[in-house]
Amino acid sequence: MGKPGKTGMARVIDAFGYSMKGLSASWKYEAAFRQEITMGLVLIPIAFWLAQTHIELILLISSIFWVWMAELANSSVEAVVDRTGSERHELSGRAKDIGSALVFMSLLLLGITWGIIAFNRFA
Repeated sequence: MGKPGKTGMARVIDAFGYSMKGLSASWKYEAAFRQEITMGLVLIPIAFWLAQTHIELILLISSIFWVWMAELANSSVEAVVDRTGSERHELSGRAKDIGSALVFMSLLLLGITWGIIAFNRFA
């Protein structure tokens, strides 16, 4: 038995609204998200200049989106952990550290992707 609630297009519209609320909250409360969005908005036009093929363009831009998605996931983990209480707990710290590692790995992927494509372009 499925969850009760809206179905079809009404559910899609509601889901879109929830997504916009999530993006808005991330922008309002998460400095790292604002920094990464700003960085991405600077890098996307550069990607159009740097890429020599459509595949390179997709890789450059998708690596930016991976950073944004990782930051959203990390922020959601942090919000849930912080909501459960202010006392220190090993599992809470581990969850936050793993979320941070997710962001780090996405930034590493971005750096490798951009580095390889830039090297191929200019070497």
